[in-house]
Amino acid sequence: MLAIVLIGQFMALLDVFIVNVAAPTVQADLGATGGQLQLVISGYTISYAVLLITGARLGGRYGPGRLFLAGLALFTAASLACGLATSTGQLIAFRFIQGAGSATMLPQVLSLIQRTFSGSARQRALALFGGVLAVGAAAGQIVGGVLINADLFGWDWRPVFLVNLPIGLLLLAFGSRALPLQRPAGAERSRSLDFPGLSLLTAAVVLFTVPLVLGQEEDWPAWCFVSLAASALFVALFAVFETRLAGRGGSPLISPRVLRSPGMPTAAVRVFLSMAINAGILFAFSLHIQGPKAAEGLDYGALSAGLSFLPTAITFGSISLSWRFLPPRSHAALAPLGFAISAVAMLSLGLLLRDADGLTPAILLLFGVNGLGLGLAYSPTLARSLASVKPEYAGDASGLTAMMTQLGMLVGIATFGTLFLNRAEGALSTAQGIETTLFALAATAAVGALTGAAARVKTR
Repeated sequence: MLAIVLIGQFMALLDVFIVNVAAPTVQADLGATGGQLQLVISGYTISYAVLLITGARLGGRYGPGRLFLAGLALFTAASLACGLATSTGQLIAFRFIQGAGSATMLPQVLSLIQRTFSGSARQRALALFGGVLAVGAAAGQIVGGVLINADLFGWDWRPVFLVNLPIGLLLLAFGSRALPLQRPAGAERSRSLDFPGLSLLTAAVVLFTVPLVLGQEEDWPAWCFVSLAASALFVALFAVFETRLAGRGGSPLISPRVLRSPGMPTAAVRVFLSMAINAGILFAFSLHIQGPKAAEGLDYGALSAGLSFLPTAITFGSISLSWRFLPPRSHAALAPLGFAISAVAMLSLGLLLRDADGLTPAILLLFGVNGLGLGLAYSPTLARSLASVKPEYAGDASGLTAMMTQLGMLVGIATFGTLFLNRAEGALSTAQGIETTLFALAATAAVGALTGAAARVKTR
């Protein structure tokens, strides 16, 4: 069971990142603009992020095993549609559907782990979950580079989506036998889906993301700022509605019981920031490393671009699997330490890449150091926060942490991607674009290192 759900998670995560390396090829083949490229990547993440908690709630009502298979089927069908798309608009639309499939499937992974394992077995399963998350992120870059470089059947970028078809069909066949398919009993099954809350959250995310993605190429018209202001309004409305719904004894999208779990608010912020940093550097550096020499890019191919993230995958995955062997009294300090390490690594990368004309050992080493830092920031945070949640709230907790993971990726691509494109276009230099972006990422990591500081001072 664990193998099947983790492979499904790996496949879905692959598609979050695989398009980064494929972006220049998609742009050339379909004539996509910079904003449309961001929507190809962000469209998946938007639907993925806002539907995750609803996916978790559906798992609580109908059974996580059933919902995992339903999401897997939708994801596999949408992958086929993406591979056959003939225009940028079609590809963006099918990516939204793909994200909905992931949102139905992935919350069930943590929920099944929480329900199936306990004690040290749960810790090991969560460590594997974190390791797969890291490997999936970097493998998306590498597999994308391999497939594009191979140019199978002359299909250019299309195999990066079509590769999901045989894997998805195999997982459906084995999963129908290995996963628990019974429906849960008790109060969890009768909980409502909170469609008003979902609508408010969706509006807030879309109103925030679209102007960030399209504002650069539209020269920041007034509607972008109106949309951002409206997003803040919808966030406030969402918070008020959810609070009142909980007060009436309803089932809000984000349960106050989960938010009141020890360390959960700080954990949510740390998960969000670590994934925003990770997604931001992947998107920006993928464009810089494949950028032409005329624009001060490194002019590498897709395969080399993908392989450049291998040090990040190795260190992130290794620390995700090994951090729990460190002395228990050090665990609380691992996340701030990880953010601090990441900040130093990205500041150093910004200085090196400013004048670099190729990938040097020092640059690759710093990518590995950054992966180490982000692994320390993410994996202990995830495991320690979920360990504090009661099993009956496993679905909500997994939905919340997964939503923060995806919202982090979404905001990382929208904000840092826009910053990179803006600076690269203004200076006609992707080198200056990546330098500015890495400095901004370093500052964000420094903020991450300070999260929880107030709580620690209060405790003392």
